[in-house]
Amino acid sequence: MPQVPAYAPIATMVGAVRADRLKSTLERLVEFKTRNDFSETASTSKRGVFGARDWIAGRFAAIAATVPGRMSVELDTFLQPKTPKTPRAVTESSVIATLRGTTPGRIYIMSSHYDDCDGHCTDGVGIAPGADDNGSSVAAVLEAARVMASTDFRGTIVFACFDGEELGLWGSDHYAHELAAAHAPVLAVLNNDIVGNSVGGDGSSEPGVIRVFSEALPAGTKIERVNLVGSENDSPSRELSRFIAEIVPVYVPNFMVRQIFRSDRFLRGGDQQSFQSVGYAAAVRFVEAHENFTHQHQDVRVQNGVQYGDLPQYIDPEYLKRATQANVSALATLALGPAPPGDVRLVTARLGYDSALRWTRAADAVSYEIVWRSTDAPQWQGARNAGDVGEATVPISKDDYILGVRSVDANGLRSPAVYPVPVRE
Repeated sequence: MPQVPAYAPIATMVGAVRADRLKSTLERLVEFKTRNDFSETASTSKRGVFGARDWIAGRFAAIAATVPGRMSVELDTFLQPKTPKTPRAVTESSVIATLRGTTPGRIYIMSSHYDDCDGHCTDGVGIAPGADDNGSSVAAVLEAARVMASTDFRGTIVFACFDGEELGLWGSDHYAHELAAAHAPVLAVLNNDIVGNSVGGDGSSEPGVIRVFSEALPAGTKIERVNLVGSENDSPSRELSRFIAEIVPVYVPNFMVRQIFRSDRFLRGGDQQSFQSVGYAAAVRFVEAHENFTHQHQDVRVQNGVQYGDLPQYIDPEYLKRATQANVSALATLALGPAPPGDVRLVTARLGYDSALRWTRAADAVSYEIVWRSTDAPQWQGARNAGDVGEATVPISKDDYILGVRSVDANGLRSPAVYPVPVRE
């Protein structure tokens, strides 16, 4: 399928991302010595988790000051009760910066977590640099906010730096439940966690690749229905992953998304899962292509000639720049582009050699594309513009192919594709 065209305003934002600023932000976070949750009672302006929190909030506030009235910065603070794995209750406090869009009903989130962990995740007194996990992603979120703030987006963008990820996704879980209780229209979540290192612990290196993890089946999915129609690879999370994989190479040369079709890595988890658990199924996780576990959740030490610890010298600023650009390109396309079509259906009332679809028209769309791929293909293979209509038939067999519908606006921007619900009508 031909590559979608680039849109100049998005290319400008992507080009404004700077490796030196990312490196400086990350190094400043490391200077707080530890961002462990349990350092909150000893935090000062120079040390501890809340010292880092206040610095992050100050950075967002400085960005907001450049766009008066359009961006707000808040703390989402609460008391996390003691758990069987923790020594006591602990105050959690996430930083939430909201860039308001022009069109109601659409919220997009780019997230990270700013707490860190050494070899003792409940010890707030040790040295825990947290450079890659997860200073890298905090730097990415702050830099994305900087380069995107001056643009008027249709959708509202939330730039979130969560507390409490390391011990149970506490900050993101609290915020996701708040959004769900308010019925907030969150259409996509781009979570970033460990995105700054380009050389794995086994020596592997792919500086032109970033992984995106996506969930297969949202909670409550009826497995019998999935088996019948073959929709196991077309959840909202998977469609968002496909969208990102298509958009990123348009704006970031020699950089690609490796789609990992599972919710997260084994024995690990991320803040995207908090949103999925409350019904915001279109959530994914960005992770560097090859991780080095010697530099994650380790006490800083040299042992048998090996340096352990999540130290800033193991960050590749140019790789972190490309990871940030990948986020900016996808996030900007989502928030500037049209809303996705609604109530998309595949009509299965009769046998035939083609496929009939219908949908509800979306805000800001001027036409719609029907896309398709073979059932064993990871990415869309074909597309046909149906025009400014609410239904269309294409000469593609619904029995042999997976289909979707996406909105197109006057600038050529596409929404993520929406998988159609089969109906016998």
